[in-house]
Amino acid sequence: MTQQHPDLAAEQDFIDHAYRCLEVSRDAAWRMRNLHEGTLGGTFQARYERDVFDEAVVNRLTQLDLGNAALVFGRIDRMAETPDGLETFHIGRLAIADEESEPVVVDWRAPVAEPFYRATGREPMGLARRRHFAVQGRTLLGLEDELFGDGHLGVGHDEGLDGGNRLGPDSGLRGYSTLLAVLERGRTGQLGDIVATIQAEQDEIIRSPQAGVLVVQGGPGTGKTVVALHRAAYLLYTYRFPLEDQGVLVIGPNRVFLRYIELVLPSLGEAGVEQVVLGDLVPDVEWARYGIDPPDSPLAAKVKGNIRMAEVIDQAVTDRERPLRADVVVPFRTGYLRLRAEESQRIVRTAQRRFRRHNAARRWVENEIWSSMAATWREGNLSARDVRDAVRSMPEIREAFERMWPLLSPAQLLHDLYGSKALLKLAGAKHLREDEFLALYRPRLDDVNKVRWTDNDVALLDEARSYLGSRPVRNAAQNGQDPDEIRTYGHIVVDEVQDLTPMQLRMVSRRSLNGSMTVVGDIAQATGALAPNDWDDVLRHLPDQKPSRVIGLSVGYRIPAQIMALANQVMLAATPTLRAPTSVRQSDHAPEFMHTTPDELLVGVAAATRALTDDIGDGTIAVVAPDSMVDSVSQALEAAGIEHGRATRTGLEQGVTVVPVSVVKGLELDGVVVVEPATIVAEEQQGLRALYVALTRSTRRLMVVHASELPVAMQMPGTPSPTQ
Repeated sequence: MTQQHPDLAAEQDFIDHAYRCLEVSRDAAWRMRNLHEGTLGGTFQARYERDVFDEAVVNRLTQLDLGNAALVFGRIDRMAETPDGLETFHIGRLAIADEESEPVVVDWRAPVAEPFYRATGREPMGLARRRHFAVQGRTLLGLEDELFGDGHLGVGHDEGLDGGNRLGPDSGLRGYSTLLAVLERGRTGQLGDIVATIQAEQDEIIRSPQAGVLVVQGGPGTGKTVVALHRAAYLLYTYRFPLEDQGVLVIGPNRVFLRYIELVLPSLGEAGVEQVVLGDLVPDVEWARYGIDPPDSPLAAKVKGNIRMAEVIDQAVTDRERPLRADVVVPFRTGYLRLRAEESQRIVRTAQRRFRRHNAARRWVENEIWSSMAATWREGNLSARDVRDAVRSMPEIREAFERMWPLLSPAQLLHDLYGSKALLKLAGAKHLREDEFLALYRPRLDDVNKVRWTDNDVALLDEARSYLGSRPVRNAAQNGQDPDEIRTYGHIVVDEVQDLTPMQLRMVSRRSLNGSMTVVGDIAQATGALAPNDWDDVLRHLPDQKPSRVIGLSVGYRIPAQIMALANQVMLAATPTLRAPTSVRQSDHAPEFMHTTPDELLVGVAAATRALTDDIGDGTIAVVAPDSMVDSVSQALEAAGIEHGRATRTGLEQGVTVVPVSVVKGLELDGVVVVEPATIVAEEQQGLRALYVALTRSTRRLMVVHASELPVAMQMPGTPSPTQ
């Protein structure tokens, strides 16, 4: 790649022209919006049409706001029956036309742009040339050409005057110089899009058919996360209707990760996609605070994730639907009304047969009780309404309702269940061992609203919600909203899916409208309580309306080969059957080790961090520590005068960030200090896999600081020798 390319000036002029057309389109959108400003009032239909129009214009303005992202990043010359035998298309972030509506830039998702990502020397897809732009903002820095067809040099030829880099036709990488230039850039603490450098194996995933579950297996640095997000953008472009109305949902493992990826889809012109952690899908509860509230025990975490808990919760709901033990007799006028125990049994059994959801049956149960009690009045001709108005506030009647058919929220159901060993045994004895259901016990609080629920409770609360259904809400019919109803989506993207338990996968499936999903992960990085051994363990809990597909990413773009070699030793010890990705980058630095005494460990961490900040400068650095050491590591950095943030509070906004190993997955940084690998292995449920994750976060330099002996997997042949 070079600035001396003979077409550099002409291509810069074209980019300037494209930006002028973009400004014209933006001004036209603003003028259209201004036409409707101030036109308030009118009929309901007029107001509705005005709101729809305004929303469409705002969406278009959002798409046209590129910020610092490059508008144009490539060009293809396709063989055609024209005077020069070529048809040229410039490929960019979104489609732009000139004032005569002639296309200037082709959206990267359009079918005509597919050869830009897919063409190879053996399958040129009609191309004569593919050109890659190295762009910073609106400035073209360099060009790289790949030529196809007889008499040309083949894929990968650089047209620059310096000769450039040449790849063989079977390399599988396109725009190699451009790709490496992008990969060598410093990280900003936010994941960027790869729309200019998508490789063929990635594009195959992005443009895969929408139907069914698509599993993307990819090792560290293969780009699986960003590929899944680009796939969401592609599907929204290709199936705008009905996907835009049905909605697209992106589920991430934690909030640190969501902050890290939050700009990718907006940079691709798709700002309306909902991005959540699982807890966001369960309303009206408080979640445990990291480092403050106690986590579940390892056994409780495993039990809560086990698919058998679906049966336990179903039984727990059924256990709250109980006939009376004895008749209830209450005074009425000059006599008494009676609710007979055998009649309560009939009402309960009939309600269980007629209603799929518990709360939906409450009103029917009430009406049956009023009618049954009215039938016991000695004088006859007593209406159920008269009975209801007279006795519904009596303590005996309220108590009868609470026994027979209480209105329950998911939190109330689980709070009662967890707080009673008797209820746990009643619900779980048929499905769990005694030690398993007793592991769920915790004392009740005086107010369910004060309960802090763990991440493992999310799926159980949602399961309870699916069985309980909606509680009667005043004015629900008028406002058309149901806070307890579970929303479904036309497409769902799940990242780090290998860490979801069967119950959490069941929760995700419940939100799928048609079984269309993109789930991405790496079995080797599975660190959850119920880590799967293969993708079948995951797929059996996901929708099966259409056949599922598993596609692997084999090339590691982010992690240098020297770092990957060390990490692979740990991966082979943790998951011997898996194959590591092939790195395309080399680093100037091998992984470095600092061995200290226990008393000097934190001083060593600060020194290693200082060394990385001096070397990397404006890049991003993470100090990845065992969760139990995060506070002490942060204090050591503060004592050394190193400004830093903490990932659970500030994301990756600071140059240096202390990251607990439990939330480091999915992140990438320029430099990483891994603290005390032996403690990571000892504390995490899947210790070696967690260590593998920690070792594969760096794009440039990796330092390991330890006082304890390194795990055996890091002492295998090929590991750099520790230094004092």
